[in-house]
Amino acid sequence: MHEGISYYIPAAVLGAAVVARLPGLLRGWRSATVRLVNALLLLPCAGFVLCAPPTIAAVNRFSGISNLSALLVQCLMTAYSCACLLLLAYWREETGDHARTRRRVRAWKSGCCVVITALVILFALGDVPVERPRDFDTYYATTPFISAMLVLYLVAYVFAGVAMTIVCGNWMRSICRRTAHGTRTAVDLSFQVVLLVLVIGAVVDIAFGSFKLAAVVARWAGRDWEALNQSLSPFVSVSQILIGIGLLVPAYGPGLIDRVWHPVVGISALRPLWQLVHQAGPTPRNSVFLSPPWYAGPEQVLLYRMTTIHDWMLELCAYCTDDVRALVYHRSKEAGATDQEAAAAGLAVMFQAAADSRARKETPETEQNLRAVAAVRSAEAEDRDLLVSISRVLAEHKGVGARRTVGMVPAGPAETIR
Repeated sequence: MHEGISYYIPAAVLGAAVVARLPGLLRGWRSATVRLVNALLLLPCAGFVLCAPPTIAAVNRFSGISNLSALLVQCLMTAYSCACLLLLAYWREETGDHARTRRRVRAWKSGCCVVITALVILFALGDVPVERPRDFDTYYATTPFISAMLVLYLVAYVFAGVAMTIVCGNWMRSICRRTAHGTRTAVDLSFQVVLLVLVIGAVVDIAFGSFKLAAVVARWAGRDWEALNQSLSPFVSVSQILIGIGLLVPAYGPGLIDRVWHPVVGISALRPLWQLVHQAGPTPRNSVFLSPPWYAGPEQVLLYRMTTIHDWMLELCAYCTDDVRALVYHRSKEAGATDQEAAAAGLAVMFQAAADSRARKETPETEQNLRAVAAVRSAEAEDRDLLVSISRVLAEHKGVGARRTVGMVPAGPAETIR
């Protein structure tokens, strides 16, 4: 069983992904793209399982057909290569070009069906009585019909790699042409990275298939290149991982970016403001928001921090001096800052001064407090990312005197931003 661990672990990971995506597959079954994305998880999962020596022995024993696993793996890999090309065709589809895409998809599907049918027929006509879980290619390279099956599979495998390289290369060139005209978008940039990964994976596939084919041809000449054949085996896993990453990132990437990356960036951006309010005193009296559990995701942690910071800001408003905020705001405007930048600078200095006042137990006039609250409410209406804006001001000017930060802030409660 230990011989199959290296195969079963990636198969288990892919299988878990298939199960996780099963509800989405059932809901979006009519979408060809949804079906293909799930196929790109399921096919290599089945391939890894069937390549494991224990599985090979079990399949041969239960089916009563020696080396049946070799045929199944070849058919799965052919279908996987076809699925990759189909997904690229759907991605590349341009508006108003549905007919051309349908013709291309039908061509790839027809070619895949022909190759798989031919592989099955040639395997049925051949004779493979000796079970060869590791060196099937070179051992049966001179066997009638089986040799043709091996050549057909490897040629189709290399052809699919070349086709993927051409498709991705043409797509990358079209993106580069748009870039030259200054029209590249963030989506174009991400697709350039994805296409580059796909090209690398396809080149590895081409090299793998070519060397395997060379080992088969060498066997025809009476030479034994099995050592080369075995040394190349790990590369097929590398190529499938690269291609899988390239094809699945666009499908899963947006969700990961929205639910993981952006919240993590937000948590990092809020750290200076979080440290300021967190160190200002005890927990706000009116806060009823529970801390997230240890297993909470980035979205929940970000929500907790934003809510807690907002509660702290309201508590600190009792120690705020609005004259400080107004002076910083006007000085920032005179220095060329935008309204939002000036508002964030004023509030950052005001809240730092409020934290200092609270530490010294100094309370400003009530009129100053009320004006400060009104200023905070107004800024929140104008800047939906106000907390981040304030936090960035604190980060940029950490340890710099408020007088240097805004130009002319009077000495007193707002003397420094620490």
